[in-house]
Amino acid sequence: MSAAVLSAQYRTAFVTGASTGLGLAFADMLLAGGVEVWGTARDPARLRPRDGFHAVALELSDGAVAERIFLDAERAAGGFDIVINNAGFGAFGAFAHTEFSVWEEQLRLMLVNTARLSHAALRGMLARRRGALVNISSIAGEFGMPYQAVYNTTKAGLSALNESLMYELQGTGVIVLDFRPGDYRTDFEGSVRRPVQDAALAADAVNTARMARVWATFVAMMRTGPAPAHAAATLQRALLRGRSGTVRSGRFFQAVLGPFLARFGSLALRRKVQEKYFGL
Repeated sequence: MSAAVLSAQYRTAFVTGASTGLGLAFADMLLAGGVEVWGTARDPARLRPRDGFHAVALELSDGAVAERIFLDAERAAGGFDIVINNAGFGAFGAFAHTEFSVWEEQLRLMLVNTARLSHAALRGMLARRRGALVNISSIAGEFGMPYQAVYNTTKAGLSALNESLMYELQGTGVIVLDFRPGDYRTDFEGSVRRPVQDAALAADAVNTARMARVWATFVAMMRTGPAPAHAAATLQRALLRGRSGTVRSGRFFQAVLGPFLARFGSLALRRKVQEKYFGL
């Protein structure tokens, strides 16, 4: 199906984190399909100008301000047919040896405030009886990555939210897509925060070595993944189908084999696979 078909079903879209990576690829895909896009970044100067694109400065750390900015953009657009909650960040560190404020910020921004934007978006969509809410979760919500405990938690939480909303929105004309990407070549690893670890960890040579192995594996996974355009094409197909559902995207192991293992394998087997993969 041609990307131009998108404009027959959707007129406007709001995409958070649209300056780089998957968010940029999603925005480009929508624009190519004739959809007018309001894209956000903390620094709007990072948003590339092009026809049909509206740059929006949005910082998700303050939920009330983010909601107000979203509602202002929604009024300017005359309503959003698609809302893609993509913005977020990674943080790599041992959970117990990192100041909890790091994890609290990640939970607030990526789960609480993303849910707040979902709430605001759905109110408008339900009033118009049409729309697609796309929350970008992750394969990490099913296969948690070591030393990224709260990232995994936020993504699993988003998937749980999406699952509940799919039931609630049946018959309303509004769909929910739980989009779970695997590793893509987005330089996500280059932006992952590496918070200071406490002295107890520094004195633990075994755990320090384990962290180094996990980080090296994570970086290699990201740098060898598919291009972001692959994820955008997967999302495009899901939007054209016009049905709520879970959409996994990535290399074969993550998009096909991993979910098969999650469905039919035991938890013990899944953990063994993860331990071997990350060198634990």
